[in-house]
Amino acid sequence: MSAVEQYARAHIVTDTADTAEDEHQVVPVALSYDPDADRQVHMTLPGPHEWAFPRELLERGLRGPVESGDVRVWPCGRVQAVVEFHSAHGVSVVQFDSKVLIRFLRRTYTAVTPVAH
Repeated sequence: MSAVEQYARAHIVTDTADTAEDEHQVVPVALSYDPDADRQVHMTLPGPHEWAFPRELLERGLRGPVESGDVRVWPCGRVQAVVEFHSAHGVSVVQFDSKVLIRFLRRTYTAVTPVAH
């Protein structure tokens, strides 16, 4: 099966906003997973800024706070999740509806590499 790609809308969370509108700016985010390549979730934010991390990190982060390297994930209330990225340029904090990430994860589990007979 080919790679899983999904586009989502997320909120950039910042404490440097000039107005209330800027505080939770909506941005497009591309999610991808290729079972034949590196078996990592790739998340691309505008800029372009891309991070790759283990699929398990995203899955576990929907249930409780987890981190791996420069990426942290945690649930935010009952219906949202936060993904935080650290780089030399600073920190990006992105808030998603959890159902978007759950739908993406479900699709990645159906994208298994075919077994040769």
